[in-house]
Amino acid sequence: MPIDPTTLDTDPIRQLVGWLAEAGDAGLPLPNAFALATADDDGMPSVRYVLLNGLDADGLRYFTHRGSRKGRDVAINPWAAAAFWWPTLDRQVRVSGSVRLLSEADSLAYWRTRPRGSQLSATVSGQGQEIGTRDELEARAAELAARSPGELPLPPMWGGYLIVPRTVEFWESRSDRLHDRVEYRRGGDGSWNRRRLQP
Repeated sequence: MPIDPTTLDTDPIRQLVGWLAEAGDAGLPLPNAFALATADDDGMPSVRYVLLNGLDADGLRYFTHRGSRKGRDVAINPWAAAAFWWPTLDRQVRVSGSVRLLSEADSLAYWRTRPRGSQLSATVSGQGQEIGTRDELEARAAELAARSPGELPLPPMWGGYLIVPRTVEFWESRSDRLHDRVEYRRGGDGSWNRRRLQP
């Protein structure tokens, strides 16, 4: 069914929540995965997939190693773009906006929900840094597991980020390639304006 600005929620976050739920209900793997694009101080872009781990009126939350490429990028260039794609639903959503750090309390709350294996991996990995062999990395994880049988503390270089949306676009394909595109743009007063875009 064609989408139109008037058929979507007036709030893009609520609309995104709805589309995420529909992707989950359709049984798609990792419906909360999105491509995250950042750029360094020279403007060199980089993109990778991460998981959405929180969505509310403030924006989109994800968690990662702060020393990773994406962490270093937003430390000096605090802007990002995100793209969700659900191919079997013929839908995608694009988000762009500023990025800010989440509090240590927010990061710790999410950290405590992670499986122990994920905590071990995040603690021992210098994400994106060169390492000689996989055996070396696995040995680090095994040594930490043996040394720390209880709950692992939040690593100082790991935490959460919030993308504060400035624009959100909902896209749905059509077989004639006249795809439906509806963009929300945040006004100076914080309100959202919707408009149809050409495919």
